[in-house]
Amino acid sequence: MQPGDLRAARRQVVVNGLGIIVSAAGFGFVFGLAARTSGHYSPVEALAMSTIAFGGAGQFAAVGYVASGVAWPVIGVLTGLLNARHVLYSAALAPWFRGRPFTERAVAAHLLTDESFALSIAHFRRLGRFDPFGYWYAAIVTTFIPWNLATVAGVTIGDAIVEPQRLGIDVIFPAAMIGLAVGLVSGRRELVAAVVGAVVAVIVSLAVSPTVGIIAGGIVGPAVGLLVPSSGPAELPPLEDMRP
Repeated sequence: MQPGDLRAARRQVVVNGLGIIVSAAGFGFVFGLAARTSGHYSPVEALAMSTIAFGGAGQFAAVGYVASGVAWPVIGVLTGLLNARHVLYSAALAPWFRGRPFTERAVAAHLLTDESFALSIAHFRRLGRFDPFGYWYAAIVTTFIPWNLATVAGVTIGDAIVEPQRLGIDVIFPAAMIGLAVGLVSGRRELVAAVVGAVVAVIVSLAVSPTVGIIAGGIVGPAVGLLVPSSGPAELPPLEDMRP
């Protein structure tokens, strides 16, 4: 690969990440606001949760569970199931991280989110190999930093916003997720997985609960997608030389 190609690929992941930065900031702000208004989290505790757990939807669920008086072991199980999709993300990224140091892989696992997965794996596929910049930019710059800064803002000044829905803040994260999903649909297999997952998630959410709906959609969608023959050429494996 020519240096110009690498620069172009990195420039593309930076541009693609701009919208994610806005999304992470908006969603983090809403989390900070939710933690503050629940009455169970101090600013330090909310920030610690965003830094240590860094679980996105799982953090929102945990705030609701704590406010409802759910036992801590149950909260751990439910939020773990909610974020179980990260196991699939890890499996998809594992070939690209082959040969990287254990510490690097451990930190990468902690920072793995829907957004960092979508941006980085698309970047790796464009290059045909692992590029550290593609993952760390996606994981740290586009999600971890804005999420935590916005959490601080939400938990400290969020009281000034009485109804976040009136500002449209509540639609930022769903809109970003739809954008990421569209970008990852590259064939009929991905399309079937996305459609089936969305339909199952909506039906189960209405019938049972949003938490169960997300889990069901995240499992059933990819499972059905795997049954569909690929419509394109097989994905090239990472090059043996994983370093830039």
